[in-house]
Amino acid sequence: MQPSAPAAAPRYEERLTVPALWWVICGLLGLTGGLTVFPIGLLPTLVAVIAVTLLSGAVVSSYGSARIRVVAGSLVAGDARIPLTALGEPEVLDPEEARAWRSYKADPRAFMLLRSYVPTAVKVTVTDPADPTPYVYLSTRDPEALAAALSPRPVAE
Repeated sequence: MQPSAPAAAPRYEERLTVPALWWVICGLLGLTGGLTVFPIGLLPTLVAVIAVTLLSGAVVSSYGSARIRVVAGSLVAGDARIPLTALGEPEVLDPEEARAWRSYKADPRAFMLLRSYVPTAVKVTVTDPADPTPYVYLSTRDPEALAAALSPRPVAE
């Protein structure tokens, strides 16, 4: 039996986790759910607190589980897997420019993995002529590192 080939180490990896305040809001939503059924009794109140807290926590956890990875010659962002050969030069976007590209400059055909609580982003042109997607917009907390991982040649410091 041959040993399996080791998986390529990611050149870049990031999870776009939600801010800690969102978890506090989940707890407050649970308390609110409990207060709404409090007149019915103590047991329904406890069930409502637990159910609403777990449900809102599941939604927040799902939303904050988006990942961006550059591994094995591909960009993996959310559900998308794009070969690096189909991408052009990455462009680092500061908070102001990132806000513009996720609002009035946005193209509806673009692939966008955005999180409004992450102020900076990277925009990469799609160079594949068969792909109608004009660019990829990725919210990231470390745009320079992501741009360096996506760049076909080293980024000058």
